[in-house]
Amino acid sequence: MANERARQRGATLVEFGLALPLLLLLLLALIEYGRLMFLRNAVQEVSRRAARAAALTDFSDAAAMQQLRLRALLRGDQDALPLAPQVGSANIRIDYLWMDAAGNLQPLPLLPACPLANRINCAREAQGASCIRFVRVRLCGSGPGCPPLAYQPLVPGIPVPDSLPLASTLAPAESLGYVPGQAPCP
Repeated sequence: MANERARQRGATLVEFGLALPLLLLLLLALIEYGRLMFLRNAVQEVSRRAARAAALTDFSDAAAMQQLRLRALLRGDQDALPLAPQVGSANIRIDYLWMDAAGNLQPLPLLPACPLANRINCAREAQGASCIRFVRVRLCGSGPGCPPLAYQPLVPGIPVPDSLPLASTLAPAESLGYVPGQAPCP
């Protein structure tokens, strides 16, 4: 009877030893995919927050634009996005767009000097190449154009995409930091 019990314990231990790596792999894969879903949603939310803020912030004020980027990352310091060391304020690209008569959006060749100059330009010619009509924010990796952000898995060997989908938000330009009664641009 005691001998049979000892054999049973040994068999249980062997079965547990065989099943444990599979269970650990499953647990690590679940954690990795959960992190991937979090990051997909987080980068989209960062682009949405940055676009909303850029539509209201003075584009000619570099300090205000940097603060906008940090607030969009839900940070007060220069750190990266939580759980994503590859996503920082340098990855937030803000484009100011104009709309031609055909309704096509294009980047402005040259930004106006200040928000007041933009309002004047838009009053003169609403579909001119010097009137900011929309703000587009994208989260891009480093490199020319706007490459996707690289995804760095925590656990090697689990099949995950090597990049995050492009997070992009388009918002209509609002005040762009203009305050009524503002002095003319320098």
